[in-house]
Amino acid sequence: MPPRTSRGSSSARKAIVPGPTYEEMLHPRKQPAVLRKAADAARRDELNPANLFNIHWRDPKGSKVRKLVLPPSLTGVKANVVVLVGRDFPSGSHKVGPAYSTLVEGEVKGEIRPGEKTVLGPSTGNFGIGTAYVSKLKGYKCVVIMPDGMSKERYERIRKYGGALDLTPGTESDVILTLERTYALKKNPKNYPLAQFELLPNYRFHRYVTGRSALEAAQDVGDGRIACFVSAPGSAGTLAAGDEIKSVFPDAAVAAVEPRECATLYSNLRGQHRIEGIGDKMVTLIHNLLTTDYVVLVHDDDCVMGVKLFHEAGHILTKVMGLDGKLVRALAGVFGVSGVCNVLGAIKMARQLDLGANQNVVTIATDGIDRYYSVVKELEERTGRIDDHSIDDRVLARWAREIFLGADTDEILDVRGAKQKKRLFDQKEEVWTQFGYGKTYLDTMKKQSFWDAEYALIPEMDREIAKLRD
Repeated sequence: MPPRTSRGSSSARKAIVPGPTYEEMLHPRKQPAVLRKAADAARRDELNPANLFNIHWRDPKGSKVRKLVLPPSLTGVKANVVVLVGRDFPSGSHKVGPAYSTLVEGEVKGEIRPGEKTVLGPSTGNFGIGTAYVSKLKGYKCVVIMPDGMSKERYERIRKYGGALDLTPGTESDVILTLERTYALKKNPKNYPLAQFELLPNYRFHRYVTGRSALEAAQDVGDGRIACFVSAPGSAGTLAAGDEIKSVFPDAAVAAVEPRECATLYSNLRGQHRIEGIGDKMVTLIHNLLTTDYVVLVHDDDCVMGVKLFHEAGHILTKVMGLDGKLVRALAGVFGVSGVCNVLGAIKMARQLDLGANQNVVTIATDGIDRYYSVVKELEERTGRIDDHSIDDRVLARWAREIFLGADTDEILDVRGAKQKKRLFDQKEEVWTQFGYGKTYLDTMKKQSFWDAEYALIPEMDREIAKLRD
């Protein structure tokens, strides 16, 4: 289907490249046949714009949600740890979903058109990659604003998609500087920020598409319910899936995972860490604090070690943890650092809640190994790689036992009480009043009705997205 020029605009304006509705990202089989056929063919050509219709959690046929179920021999808990796999999204991460959703909602509102504005993507990596990718497919210039201490693979992927880089000092925990830089660039009307930390299409995508996909992924596992949903917040968009899960299973717990080295939600602390994509030293604007029940701390190096184990040490997982060869092969390459962080948080919460063999904890593998080779190499240099020989099997076996079986219930904070909620709301206010948000607006976020009203906009947005490609 050819892209459509915006309604009421001059024929000289560039056409809008069509993309999916929220409903079609949840159920790609509902896409019109001509679009589904184009999306299937586009898989062989990464930069074919029809790949926008491959933004979903499902397998290539558009039927089953991509997932792994981790066994007790690996996790050491009775409960099933169900992991949604994000690596196979276009651009290699599920963050492409909110990047697309934020841009297409801007098109629906008439705020941006190809050739007229430059897209800005404040990020520490995956959202920036997704922004560069979607901008490339939709015909926009793109600048990704991110810290200068992230993995080199992130920068390479952004450049591959034609994105320019505007690097700010620091690493993951210095993302506030990227916000300041974004707000400075935003003053130029030719720039259009896809501000993942504050714009609510991010919330809508994850509550609807990720949340409902998570519910479906658990249907044929254990009792078919979700006892707990676990995700590490970067923008906190993925945590919105917990809102949808709670709407079906009100007793389900939602846990946010943070690096121990940057325990901002846990105890308002700040620090540097190695888990790229999370732990951004703030409570983001789109974080619905009402539905977050626990905060869990995980050591950053445990997560990097876990990536090495999954990607390079399958024989150890078989020998020490008793995993079968098929699962070991399935695990290889699927997890990035934040994905391992989520798994460790899920194990800790299964212990905390004393979940049984028929119960399910659901979490997310945000991306894959492809953007962490340099991170693993740096780990090896720090932990004993000698004369080009990898860390030996004894060390790997010890890591496997300590990291997964040793994930205990220390450093888990219950934030359901009024005192903890007030502390977190105060932290949110401290950040976002600096960026022009008034207390009255921030106070509206203290009621679930605010979030439900934003979620209820999806059918209207879907109608308008479909009109754009009419």
